[in-house]
Amino acid sequence: MTDHFGRRLAAAMDSTGPLCVGLDPHPHLLADWGLSDDADGLRTFSLTVLDAVAERCSAIKPQSAFYERHGAGGIAVLEEVLAGCAERGLLSVLDAKRGDIGSTMAGYAQAYLADGAPLAADSITVSPYLGYGALRPAIDLARADGRGLWVLGLTSNPEGESVQRVGQPSVAARVMAQVGEDNAGLEPFGDIGLVVGATLSAPPAELGVDLPGSGAPILAPGVGAQGAGPQDVARTFAGLTERVLVPISRGVLGEGPDPVALREATTRWRELLAAALRP
Repeated sequence: MTDHFGRRLAAAMDSTGPLCVGLDPHPHLLADWGLSDDADGLRTFSLTVLDAVAERCSAIKPQSAFYERHGAGGIAVLEEVLAGCAERGLLSVLDAKRGDIGSTMAGYAQAYLADGAPLAADSITVSPYLGYGALRPAIDLARADGRGLWVLGLTSNPEGESVQRVGQPSVAARVMAQVGEDNAGLEPFGDIGLVVGATLSAPPAELGVDLPGSGAPILAPGVGAQGAGPQDVARTFAGLTERVLVPISRGVLGEGPDPVALREATTRWRELLAAALRP
């Protein structure tokens, strides 16, 4: 890889828009699609989605947990999904939320961010709640290999407030400031992104965080089934919408297994988000 992740992400969003399709093969979705709840059903589900949404979104966000629950067979499918994203020109956001210390964090980094690793993704989600500095092995390897991270900042789940908004400045504000230090000087934005929910009760500035100063791309969950819409994203991230990648899962996957319906849903969400965020 010859360019840093932030620039690759910006190019993908400039070309295809801000939509990221979440690949969340819940057991009930497999059943709704008439598929078996095993590795074979998982593979059919995943590859059908990849084929349907290619060229209609910028990224795919597979949720690692739904592959891990099937053991070795599920992990093999996840490897195939990540390779399939690269083959189809889709950036991968592996939603693994890893976070540990020392050699263990280095092991996670090698698993998901090293060139040639079977589970290598373009980017992964990570948790900073053992201390932002504990993420350093992943930060360094991601940067060396042209990959990226998405650090949990202000998440869309209500329980997150009890940790993320504590203190003055808040935990989230301190995490974002440290992200800003790592992203300094990178254009058009950095390769260390932030997960900031589109369902926030107030704009980030009113919650005491300096999101512009972080220099981070933003992964904004909460749109669709969780209640937020494209205009909520535009209001919450006013002035930063060119940095926002919006994952949609059930709003696309619920239209399957018909590939035409999946394509139509993907196109519809892409157009709605583009109209709201890139007017």
